[in-house]
Amino acid sequence: MKNPTIARRAAVAAALAIACSAAAAQPAPPDLGATLEGLLAYAKERHPELRAMRLEAEAAAQRVAPAGALPDPMFQVELRDVTNEGSGGSFNLLPARVGSTRYQIRQTFPAWGKRDAKRDAASAAADEAARRADATWAELAMRIKTAYARYWQASESLTQTRALLDLVDRLERVAQARYAGGLAAQQDAIRAQVERTSMASDLAMLDSELQSARARINGLLARPPEAPLAEPRGEGALPALARLDAAALRERVLARNPQLAAEDARIRAAERSKDAVFANRYPEFTFGIAPIQMRNRLSEWELMFEINIPLQRQTRRSEEAEALSMLAAAQARREAIATEALAALGENLAALEAAHRVETLTATSLLPQAEVTLASALAGYETGKVDFATVLDAQRQIRQARITLIRTRAEARMRLAEIERLLGDEL
Repeated sequence: MKNPTIARRAAVAAALAIACSAAAAQPAPPDLGATLEGLLAYAKERHPELRAMRLEAEAAAQRVAPAGALPDPMFQVELRDVTNEGSGGSFNLLPARVGSTRYQIRQTFPAWGKRDAKRDAASAAADEAARRADATWAELAMRIKTAYARYWQASESLTQTRALLDLVDRLERVAQARYAGGLAAQQDAIRAQVERTSMASDLAMLDSELQSARARINGLLARPPEAPLAEPRGEGALPALARLDAAALRERVLARNPQLAAEDARIRAAERSKDAVFANRYPEFTFGIAPIQMRNRLSEWELMFEINIPLQRQTRRSEEAEALSMLAAAQARREAIATEALAALGENLAALEAAHRVETLTATSLLPQAEVTLASALAGYETGKVDFATVLDAQRQIRQARITLIRTRAEARMRLAEIERLLGDEL
């Protein structure tokens, strides 16, 4: 007889393969990669692991009704005196041509509350599977958001470095013109060329980071690493610090975190499984009815009552101890996950607030000052009032300020992605 568990797994695997093939056949949107929302929508619809988790949750939901059902009734046929020795006949297997035929129908009824406990345990297990699917999506969404932040960071850094490379080209032209006019040393032009070569090397590294980020995103979308992605456009505004109230966020984590919700469902399943195990202390009853056929008529009726005697106390005690240990383990696991989630929330909130402060200082103070310094140094160099080293230092300051601003914004978005994973929702 085929194992029902293996059959269910085979059915889920087949459904998953069909669904994934259908998803793969659908072309990706041409602007995939331009926005984070587009990536999340694509992954939510087509990611195979997420689809598998949802199918497993559907399979778990189908176990609820059978868990609380009565066991199948039993039917028995008993042919008596098939040799017909008492009537002087011959061997026969027809019910009307043997000594007598006894038909029996039996139905077993589990102990009180056992069916309800099993059904509730299966329902809690189905809820746990659904929450596990939610947790899988929260984790996948966080990884996509983090990868997109790095993708945006590499793309924006590449754009800014190219713009600054144009500035270095301008500085090189100015240095060469001043050298040709005898107003500056040849060393100025050489230093400009060295700076340009250094930035060209940085461009190559940033382009490699961009390709790596693109491959990482494609991997999270279950696409080939070399699949095309649109350039990211727009970074989206970070939530205001006023919305990041730590106490309110802690309450949301405890109430809505998908992992905690799954552990709560596991605890409910363990509690109801414990109730089902403890119900084994009580006997199960079996009732039956048996008509007896003599030739072509029913001559007698029998009623049957059967009860199992739960005498194996050591077995029951071991099963009950196991159920209690499983319940305690589920509760301890839930407590550990809650503690870890709250600690991660505090860590990411602190990092996000720090990123907010750095972004504000860089955008409103450091970057404008660096731009003014560069403009002043460039004008002074063209008139011979400052040396070329001052201009290069000013150029490096503005470059560092812009890269810091980009990195800080990307870091803030990665921290925000972690917080949203813990919340199981968008901020």
